[in-house]
Amino acid sequence: MDSAVPQKSGMGSVANLAVCQALGMSCLALSITITALVGKGLAPTPALATLPLALQFVATALVTIPASLLMGRFGRRIGFTLGSLAGIIGGVVSCLAVILADFWLFCIGAAFLGGFATHVALYRFAAADVAGPALRSRAISYVMVGGLVAAVLGPELAKWSKDLFAPVTFAGGYAGVAVLAFLTLALAQFADLPKPLSRQARSLGRPLTEIVRQPKLIVAVLCAMVAYGAMNLIMVSTPLAMVACAHPFETAAFVIQWHVVGMYAPSFVTGHIIQRVGALPVIVVGGLLIFGCVAVNLTGVEVLQFWGALVLLGVGWNFMFVGGTTLLTETYRPEEQARVQAFNEFMVFGTTAVTALASGLVYSELGWQWVNLGIVVPVAVATSAALWLSRRRQPPQAA
Repeated sequence: MDSAVPQKSGMGSVANLAVCQALGMSCLALSITITALVGKGLAPTPALATLPLALQFVATALVTIPASLLMGRFGRRIGFTLGSLAGIIGGVVSCLAVILADFWLFCIGAAFLGGFATHVALYRFAAADVAGPALRSRAISYVMVGGLVAAVLGPELAKWSKDLFAPVTFAGGYAGVAVLAFLTLALAQFADLPKPLSRQARSLGRPLTEIVRQPKLIVAVLCAMVAYGAMNLIMVSTPLAMVACAHPFETAAFVIQWHVVGMYAPSFVTGHIIQRVGALPVIVVGGLLIFGCVAVNLTGVEVLQFWGALVLLGVGWNFMFVGGTTLLTETYRPEEQARVQAFNEFMVFGTTAVTALASGLVYSELGWQWVNLGIVVPVAVATSAALWLSRRRQPPQAA
């Protein structure tokens, strides 16, 4: 009979998934470093500079539901294989678009990369599946550590490949994306992943409308949405703001590199902290760190401010996102996971798509200050919701 539980110890597969995460996130880190700059050079108007990134995140949001349901029916391996193929296509098309200076073809390539990003994001849920409930938070955290490699490999590859197809700038980076996506395709074939549930098992479980009314699920999804949205709004415009302040591209890549370090280096300990104190306090600390990012960005536009703010932003994102993901895994049964994960990913990456497009518009129309101030209210709401749920779950004090 099909089972959602792997037949062997899952930590070897967690390591495999961590490597896939490292390679996949390197693709995305590279893309984040250069796509807004490429878009600015190709777009018919400056307001559309971040449209390719926005389309990438729109595609990520649109693919989340079919990708999660497909994995629920046919298994993780088939899903990850299709996702890697999308990454290969996206890298090749984007490289060709840059060479041909075709903005709309570049948008198509970005959309394929968005489909790849959907599957990269699902590595963490696959790790939770193979590790089991006792090690779930650690498995999620360990896979997220794979992104630490991306902090080095992505921006460094962006700098190394910048003039690979000279005199055309940045085309080589997308060729690198295609190569890294191919490596994730090969590695996914060797992971010991759970078999899909039978059709009968998948038909069981509560209706989604009932599941999503749980306060714990609402807070988990809200915090993940706000973490990604706030991080994305600031991160996408940071290279544009730095170049506008006469900082060289290599310096902007350095700042993005440290931002990605901030996003993933805490994952060495985030899972352990969550096991000791719970997900909700970690989420609250993450929100406070994101407030710190805003405060630092508002103090000036020197390299030190950009660097410090994005490190704080990365660590804050890690605490909120890993905490929210762990909290989410406590809200569903095995037969419900595909539907709930699809809902969560759609909400998270739908928010990310909106903020990617809004980032370029807000920056070009209102300036860098309002890019930062725009996240204050959402982060305050999410942090307050986590505090409320934490107090709600505390046992009443004895008289």
